[in-house]
Amino acid sequence: MSLRELASKRITGYVNWHRNRRKQLFGDTLENVLAGLRDAAPDHVAITGDLVNLATRTEIEAARLWLETGFEPADATLVPGNHDAYVPGALSRAKTAWRPWLVSDTDDPEAPLFPSYRRRGPVALIGISSANATLPFAATGDFRRKQARAAGKLLDRARQDGLFRVVLIHHPPVRGAASWHKRLRGIGRFGKMLKQHGAELVLHGHTHLDTLYHLKGRDGPVPVVGIASASHGPGGNRPAAGFNLFDIDGEPGNWQLVHRRMRMTGEGPEFAETQEGLIGVS
Repeated sequence: MSLRELASKRITGYVNWHRNRRKQLFGDTLENVLAGLRDAAPDHVAITGDLVNLATRTEIEAARLWLETGFEPADATLVPGNHDAYVPGALSRAKTAWRPWLVSDTDDPEAPLFPSYRRRGPVALIGISSANATLPFAATGDFRRKQARAAGKLLDRARQDGLFRVVLIHHPPVRGAASWHKRLRGIGRFGKMLKQHGAELVLHGHTHLDTLYHLKGRDGPVPVVGIASASHGPGGNRPAAGFNLFDIDGEPGNWQLVHRRMRMTGEGPEFAETQEGLIGVS
């Protein structure tokens, strides 16, 4: 990293990395998570942001190569996180580099990237970007009116098409799930959107915790699921890395959602199922 790149908010992130996060990230953790994913063979993979730490040009390009190596764009959907937008200009570069995993099925270069819309079988994936550059010591996200209106229309479209609707967002849209300086601004707007338009599942990142909440939706409670960092090895002060598996079955008015949480148990690609259960019925 150059001195010029450090002369920004990145200096605080660099110090934080060396004092805290570097100690929590162990060896081949991410590679082992990918191996576990390959063994599980999901139909589709959802990635809820923070592919990089300081959003340097080198990191963004490395993340692009990682995506190309591990995921076909048709088989993985990505939304950006606050680290992907760490400083002004970074998010724009990341969007350009990672576009194949971000775009809607109908890739219109003139249309905004978000909210995105992808249909995979009976499932609609609606991607929301809460990422934005913030001041030092802040990691808030934004969910503004324009994106809320557009996302609501996509949720209605998917419901009319009889699809199971999955919303992807980096920041947790639940009050109290993140500290004040890491919260989602527009959290009430997100809740209003769910009440008016509904959804069957919300996935988020950001907190590095394995969590399950429920928010009020148009047709009943909507599960909101968080995930540990994919780079946290076992033995740290945060949950070890893993992934969530969701089995979706049924039809409109009779959906069933079974959640299996897989967590790394050792240094190799070994995972234990720490939670299984029916978390959504609509």
